[in-house]
Amino acid sequence: MNNDRLAELETLLRFGALDQRKAALDELAQCPADLALPILQRLAVDQDFLCRRLAVMGLGNHRTAASLQILKELLQEESDHNVLAEIANSLFEFGNESVPLLQQLFERDRHWLTRQTIISILMEANQDEVLLAVIRQALQDETQTVKETGILALGSLLKGNLQQQALDLLTELAQAQDWRDRWRTATALSLSSDPRAKLLLAQLQQDENHYVVAAALEGSLPKEI
Repeated sequence: MNNDRLAELETLLRFGALDQRKAALDELAQCPADLALPILQRLAVDQDFLCRRLAVMGLGNHRTAASLQILKELLQEESDHNVLAEIANSLFEFGNESVPLLQQLFERDRHWLTRQTIISILMEANQDEVLLAVIRQALQDETQTVKETGILALGSLLKGNLQQQALDLLTELAQAQDWRDRWRTATALSLSSDPRAKLLLAQLQQDENHYVVAAALEGSLPKEI
C-alpha cells in the first residue's frame, strides 16, 4: 500500500462518517504492522475519544510485540472509560499474557463499563482462578449492574474445578436482601445439574418476588440437547 492511500485512511479514520471509519479500520487491518502502527499511534493520542477508540481497536488487529507495548502504555495514560473498555478488548487478542493486565485494570478502575467488560472477557479466558477473584470483587461493587454481571459469571464456573466455591457464593446470594441478586442467582444456578444447585433453585421458586420465581422456574426446565 502506498503512502497516499495510507494518508487517505488516516484522514477517513479522523474525519469520516462512522461507516467510512470502520471500513478504513478494516483496510488498515490488512496492512503490515509497520505501516499501520504509526497511524494508530497518532490516533491513540488524539483529543477525540472516538479516534482513540478506533486506534485501540486497530491495535488489536495487529498482534505484535510493538502493538502490545502501545496498549500497555495507553492503559496507564487513558482516562475515558469507553476507550479503556476497548483497550481491555484489544488486550485479550494477545491471549493469556493479557490476563494479569486485565485483572489489574479491574482492581484500579471502578467504572461500571470497564468492570463489566473485563468480567465478560475473562469468562472466555479459561483462567478460572482469576475470574473467581474478579467476581469476588464485583460482588462488593456498589454498582448493581456490576454485581449482577459477577453473579451471572459464577454460572460459568459451575462446570469446572471451582464449582464448589461458586456454589458457596451462590448459596449466600440466594439469601440476599436485594431481589435482583436472587434473580441473577437463579439464572446462574440454571447452568448446573449439581443437586445442591437444584435444591437452591427449588427454594428460589418459593421466593416472594415474582421475577425471582420466574427465573428459578425457567432454570429448572429440562435443557434442549
